[in-house]
Amino acid sequence: MVGGLHQRPEYNIPLDKPELALERLPAEVWPQGELPAALAEHVQPLFSTDFARERWVIQEGKSEIEIALDRGEVKAGEHQEPICELELELLAGETTDLLRLAHRLLESGVLRQGSLSKAARGYHLAQGNNERPVTRLAVLPVAAKASVEQGLEAALESALAHWLYHDEIWLRGNAKAKAEILLAIARVRHALVLFGGIVPRKATTHLRALLNDADAVLLAADTADEALFRTEVVGAKLALTEWLVQRGWRPFLNEAGEKKIAGSFKRFADIHLSRVAAELRSAVQHLAVEDAADQLPKLSRDIDSVQLLAGAYGDAVAPWLENWQELQRAIEHDDRSVFEYFRRQALAAEPFWLHSGKR
Repeated sequence: MVGGLHQRPEYNIPLDKPELALERLPAEVWPQGELPAALAEHVQPLFSTDFARERWVIQEGKSEIEIALDRGEVKAGEHQEPICELELELLAGETTDLLRLAHRLLESGVLRQGSLSKAARGYHLAQGNNERPVTRLAVLPVAAKASVEQGLEAALESALAHWLYHDEIWLRGNAKAKAEILLAIARVRHALVLFGGIVPRKATTHLRALLNDADAVLLAADTADEALFRTEVVGAKLALTEWLVQRGWRPFLNEAGEKKIAGSFKRFADIHLSRVAAELRSAVQHLAVEDAADQLPKLSRDIDSVQLLAGAYGDAVAPWLENWQELQRAIEHDDRSVFEYFRRQALAAEPFWLHSGKR
């Protein structure tokens, strides 16, 4: 799933009553080609959905697209929440046409892109409907032997998922989620800079302009309703989704760029970790506490870059990274009592990555 865009099998089966009927599912859904014996009697519903669907099938470009408006509720025990969502399904044709239609619909100013499915909401209700927590961006996990392109995709997908999740949290009343949305947008920018030696700047010009517009709207907004349905915000989010799904960087790559982006992400990460660490050290080597605030943008960008690059090193990352994060927090909160301590600790930390043949 990228930005709420799914590709998955779907089975529409008529039922005589609102009860699970596993035996009506086609044989292809089961690993052994048939319903496992006694499974049905052990499966119990955790939640239910009750909604009315209005459905239209339209032609968009060369594609056939279903628009479905669902209104109702999802329930689990004593907990429930409303369903009010518009789903687009590509019945035949090209994803490009579906995304073009989505852009037009979002221009209405009453829709936003979401990632929580009915099932996700149902499971959450079944688990007690506790308040969803604000989460922090962390070190990015990347698959072993990932290519540079896969590293880029993972970085942007994680930022987009963080953005979508905290949209929901902010709309549900937690104002602290706004800061995480802004950090998610910042992470997209940091990733574009990090991979900028391979992906030409002209490949991201339009996307960066949209992110700037969204950032400005979010910074000025006091409430989620005021910001999250604005065309600047929904447009930037969908543009990022589209850029990811369509791999919008590829048309801009020359032959050398194609070779680089197919190369090892681990090797790319090691090279850039050394560069980023050198930038961090240079920024604070002789930094006086009175001037520290001026270095915050650079520190934030470089610390985030380390999180995007360091996924291959597991537990070795935290001790090194924590000193820099504590220094960042000391500057943000003007905590002069610990500034010098963490500055020295950060500078003294040994690299955890492969660098200059020393590891």
